[in-house]
Amino acid sequence: MIGYSLVRLHALAAAAAVTVALLGGCATTGGGGDPRDPYEPMNRAIYKFNDEFDKAIAKPVAEAYRAFVPDAVRTGVGNFFSNINDVLVALNNTLQGKIPDAINDLGRVAVNTTLGILGFRDVATELGVPKNNEDFGQTLGRWGFRDGPYIVLPILGPSSVRDTFGWVGDIYTSPLVGIDNVNLRNSLIGLRFVTVRADLLEASAILETAALDPYEFVRDAYLQRRRNLVHDGNPPEDKDLDLQPGAAPENKPEAKPSAKPETKPEPGSDPKPAKKPLSQIPGAPDHSASAGGSSSDSAFSLQMDRAPVEGPKPRRVVRIWLPENR
Repeated sequence: MIGYSLVRLHALAAAAAVTVALLGGCATTGGGGDPRDPYEPMNRAIYKFNDEFDKAIAKPVAEAYRAFVPDAVRTGVGNFFSNINDVLVALNNTLQGKIPDAINDLGRVAVNTTLGILGFRDVATELGVPKNNEDFGQTLGRWGFRDGPYIVLPILGPSSVRDTFGWVGDIYTSPLVGIDNVNLRNSLIGLRFVTVRADLLEASAILETAALDPYEFVRDAYLQRRRNLVHDGNPPEDKDLDLQPGAAPENKPEAKPSAKPETKPEPGSDPKPAKKPLSQIPGAPDHSASAGGSSSDSAFSLQMDRAPVEGPKPRRVVRIWLPENR
């Protein structure tokens, strides 16, 4: 009963964080920040707290787990939790109307639970049965709910208003929560947390070495990945993503070349001598042998005078691979 209350407390804390974020929006000042992240000051403070917690507790435990637990055992534990997660995937595929995918997920659970010995071996994948990735946050997105503001949850990390309510739904429908044995349930939840953090060790190493601003790196990667998951890998084109935060597209008229006024030579002055062809200039390279002996001085001069046109720099897209379910 205590373990179940702790799980409910975590869910209520997540919902409370969303409420605080929404109420705090009235005091948030506008600026040139990312419009997807209107509560950035608060989110950065929680991100800093999570980072300190990770360095002090979560990361050392995950590193010890990887160092002392054999690879085969860690793989089996990961498969076990993945098999449990397939139950939630099947439920969300059903809610989204993807009945063939839901049948596929239930087939994976049946095969891995029996032939894979409670899921410790992923026999379904070995047989070519694909694994899907769905959660209640994606289901809400499929139903038309937008992401809402980006928020950072204590301990749990990056999320959005929609995904936070989806996370609460995942907690209440998780098979782990239904286990009556309190010690077993809490142990499995803790082991699941350590397993996920161990899978993220490489990603955190990239974050520490490659990201100029780790907070922005995590935010952009999370929002990009969640958008991709909601639309099953084929998100619609969003022109707003190509704009800088808070900027609007500018429609500048094309500049027309101004015509130079004709200058007539003054009486008694010598007219300006005509420009000699390039081939007649002493010391100039002779290009008449190229292109079959027919050269064009004007074409050569155009190529020499033309400056390279600088186009808009391509927008860098950050992609990192994260474990299933956020």
